[in-house]
Amino acid sequence: METVGFIGLGNMGAPVAGHIQKAGYPMVVCDLRDEATQPFVEKGARRAGSPAETARFSDVIFSALPGPKEVEEVALGADGIIEGVKKDGVYLDISTGPPSLVRRIEPLFRAREAYVLDGPVSAGQPGAVRGIHEVMVGGDREIFERVKPILASFGDQVLYTGELGTASICKLAHQMIGCGVAQAIAEGLTLGVKAGVKAEVLWECVRRGLVGRMHILHEQIPRTTFRGRYEPAVFTLSLLRKDLGLATDLGREHEVPLPVANLVEEILIQAMSRGWGKRNGYTAAFALQEEAAGVEVRAPDVDPERAAKYISTHPDAD
Repeated sequence: METVGFIGLGNMGAPVAGHIQKAGYPMVVCDLRDEATQPFVEKGARRAGSPAETARFSDVIFSALPGPKEVEEVALGADGIIEGVKKDGVYLDISTGPPSLVRRIEPLFRAREAYVLDGPVSAGQPGAVRGIHEVMVGGDREIFERVKPILASFGDQVLYTGELGTASICKLAHQMIGCGVAQAIAEGLTLGVKAGVKAEVLWECVRRGLVGRMHILHEQIPRTTFRGRYEPAVFTLSLLRKDLGLATDLGREHEVPLPVANLVEEILIQAMSRGWGKRNGYTAAFALQEEAAGVEVRAPDVDPERAAKYISTHPDAD
């Protein structure tokens, strides 16, 4: 069984690493905070003092980091992964970044006879028993098949996307679409409530339809908007704004017009300017829409757990 190194044990990284460790893989863990590594060390993992040391004792190295700058530093910086990676070692970043970054990193690892995959994750926080819902992976198909059992330990949908960088493109497209849909939901609910429909009734009508199986409807809106509470966040507005910015940058790079995405990016920037960066990402901008519409969408008695359970046990509900 291959030894797995994991760098970055934050809100996303720690649950992912937890699933990998639970599956029985020997682990090496690294984080700037000793307290983040301690639970893994107590269960048998080795604590590393740097990304290079993590790579030196690992066959497959994962990183889960805030953004492209951190990924580049951890992969290529002083005492970075590249300094310790073994021959035939595999580096896979599960963060969200531009495809150009992983494509720039890969030749440097190839020169050391090691491999690079991009493997961003989406569609859920990996705290539940089943893990996160989707893992997208780009790179050499043979190397993907080699690490697929590890990926399956924390993702219930592991998708091969093609050549290196394609997974990052898929993730950015996913985030861009999510932002646009979230804004449409905000507009629709504020319209319905202001026009005289009770929030809980409107929500039931919407969630049982085509878009009703989206996570934002099942749990996030009932947990945040309906209660007027946007913190603590599972996925922050600052991270979502970063992801959407990467998506619109990619659109400009390829001369693809993205009018909705660019408009939503402006809305997220407005929310960021209010100091809301730590609020829940997909619903933070909802407060701006409420303000513009002159109405609050509140239904504090709606139970998000009940809604999620209903959809999972009634897959044909509409």
